[in-house]
Amino acid sequence: MINNDVLRSIRYMLDLADSKVVEIAKLPNPDLRLSLDELKAMLVKEGDEYRTECSDVVLAHFLDGLIIHLRGRDERLPARPVEKRVTNNVVLKKLRVAFELKDEDMHQIFADADFPVTRPELSALFRQPGHKHYRNCGDQMLRNFLRGLTMRLRGEKA
Repeated sequence: MINNDVLRSIRYMLDLADSKVVEIAKLPNPDLRLSLDELKAMLVKEGDEYRTECSDVVLAHFLDGLIIHLRGRDERLPARPVEKRVTNNVVLKKLRVAFELKDEDMHQIFADADFPVTRPELSALFRQPGHKHYRNCGDQMLRNFLRGLTMRLRGEKA
C-alpha cells in the first residue's frame, strides 16, 4: 500500500490533528525533519500537484511514535532502530503492537471488514521473511485491516 494512504488512514482512524501527527512522528527521534507543511503535502489526495511522497523513514517514525504515544516508552529497553523499509507486514505488526491486539482481535477486525482470515494465514503474516510459512501482506488485506480497525475505534460501519 502507498505510505501516504497508510498515514492518511491512521490519521483519520484516530482523528488526529496534523500537528499531533508531526508530534507523534518525532517521539522516537526528535531530530526527525518533518514540518507541518511537509506533512500536509503528504496528506493531500493522489493527483494533487502539491502532493509529496511519504518516505519509509517518515512512516516508520510515525508508526514507532504511535506505539510510544499509545503504550508509553519503556525506559528499561534500549531504543529500537527505525525500519529502513516499511512493508505492509511491518505496518500490520506495528499497529498490532500499538493497539495491543491479540489474535482474536485481529480475526474480529478482519471479519468486521468482511475479509475473514484463517489462523494460519494470520500467523504467516507475522513470521520472519525467510521463514518457509511467511506470507506477504497484500494491499487489499492491509486496506481491509485498516478499514476494520477504523470501524472498531470510531464505532462506524462501512
